[in-house]
Amino acid sequence: MSKQTTPTPGPSFEGTLTGGSHAASDKYLERRAWIGEYFDQTAADGWRQLTSDEKVSKVRATVREGRDRMRHTLLSFLPTDLRGWRVLDAGCGTGMLAVDLALRGAEVVAVDLSPTLVGYGRDRAAAAGVSDRVVFHDGDMLDPAYGAVDAVVAMDSLIHYDLPHIIEALTSLAARTRGPIVYTVAPWTPILGPLLTIGRLFPQRDRSPRIVPTAERRLRGAIAAAPSLAGWTSGRTQRIERGFYRSQAYELIRTDASVPTAGARA
Repeated sequence: MSKQTTPTPGPSFEGTLTGGSHAASDKYLERRAWIGEYFDQTAADGWRQLTSDEKVSKVRATVREGRDRMRHTLLSFLPTDLRGWRVLDAGCGTGMLAVDLALRGAEVVAVDLSPTLVGYGRDRAAAAGVSDRVVFHDGDMLDPAYGAVDAVVAMDSLIHYDLPHIIEALTSLAARTRGPIVYTVAPWTPILGPLLTIGRLFPQRDRSPRIVPTAERRLRGAIAAAPSLAGWTSGRTQRIERGFYRSQAYELIRTDASVPTAGARA
């Protein structure tokens, strides 16, 4: 396996890195600060319930089902045997996907802005018996201090960012990833797009960070046009819609090097 890098502490919610560095824009740092504070201080218990077996409302049950489908979709983009792979779970939340990856044999670096959610993730990994294969960190998923990886999964961690910042994030991740990057964005639809655009006009201080819908054509075009992503191309995609949950999975794959073979570095 690759030698694991132990990073210095992650970001503060004020938007400044307290460990590591990367070429993040001020807008990205501002969004990151808001997202981190919301999920750690406002929504943490709700996410714990949503990602558990606890009874939830019918609306939240559809979100839970949609997220389960998306998690399995992203996993389907990766080999079933991940022994020898070092995988970054970028925006790991309560650790469901990190545990799934570890059960496939991967060495997982699981990162989330929320220390509270990371704590839930550690408990989940211990209950699943994979604590030795998952290392959790509260910090910025783009921090290069987490080192080189063979693949990245980023489930619903880019949905709050505009397209230029999605490209910025993918560029940062691609710089230290040997193999595929599988991620999600919020899909643009004739109904969802205008509704979310209208929502930007209203104060959001006490609301969750807004979701930014991104059209597939624009995303693929931006990736193809980005000099920083030369040597990468868009692969498979799949949209998941279940009740109030709508998200679209994408695959970003290298064209200038072979995707690593599972077990090659075991």
